[in-house]
Amino acid sequence: MERPAWAPRSIDISVPSVSRIYDYYLGGSYNFEVDREAARKAMEFMPGLPKIMQANRAFMRRAVRFAAGEGITQFLDIGSGIPTFGNVHEVAQAAVPGARVVYVDNDPVAVAHSQAVLAGNDDADVVAADLRKPREILSSAPLDRLIDLNRPVALLLVAILHFVEDADDPYGAVAELREALAPGSLLILTHASYEGIPLPAGRAGGAVDVYKDIRNPLIMRSRDEIARFFEGYDMVEPGLVPMPRWRPDSAPEDEDPYAFSGFAGVGRTA
Repeated sequence: MERPAWAPRSIDISVPSVSRIYDYYLGGSYNFEVDREAARKAMEFMPGLPKIMQANRAFMRRAVRFAAGEGITQFLDIGSGIPTFGNVHEVAQAAVPGARVVYVDNDPVAVAHSQAVLAGNDDADVVAADLRKPREILSSAPLDRLIDLNRPVALLLVAILHFVEDADDPYGAVAELREALAPGSLLILTHASYEGIPLPAGRAGGAVDVYKDIRNPLIMRSRDEIARFFEGYDMVEPGLVPMPRWRPDSAPEDEDPYAFSGFAGVGRTA
């Protein structure tokens, strides 16, 4: 397999990547055949996966605009993935010129492309780090340069927590990040769940098994389990709901049934 110029030498391009699979679902071009093969295999069980990802991105953009409307000018996006059109810095800086954005990802491809996209943007940067190690994120140079933790921050954990197993204590990581945030900060979160998927759980489980096979287990949590991530936050209306029902721009009834898979919510620290 020929290595394209955009692929860092440090990555194994024969192994599927969650970030590149996600990029494929969104119609991006930064993925390899091994990623596309895994994505197509998952879609054999759950053909609406691209619709779920599109709904996820649409929610993210609405939530970022909401945060900007609430006066927040700092955004920390952990598990940001490969940059695509309508990324956080584009939405935030269109709403609030000078808004500051720090992306965090542990995928070298995502980090490399973020660096390329953000070249020349003094108000945005990227950190190579892992959600499971909050201290490394909070002590990073880009965050220190761009984010004032004494002022409210919008923390985005969008489509990332379902890749963190319980053994790695995702609740502890989210709580540690919350403790570092100033009052009035927002948590913007989405999470996969069997609840809402327009398929029997057994069939949807086939797609989940694909992620397990590529050594990136997809943890499907219940609504109650997802709600636990918001401990210490006051939920913003309409609460924890299917993605198209969070402050929609158009009638949710017009959405594809797959878009209602999983949950989205925004919480505010007191």
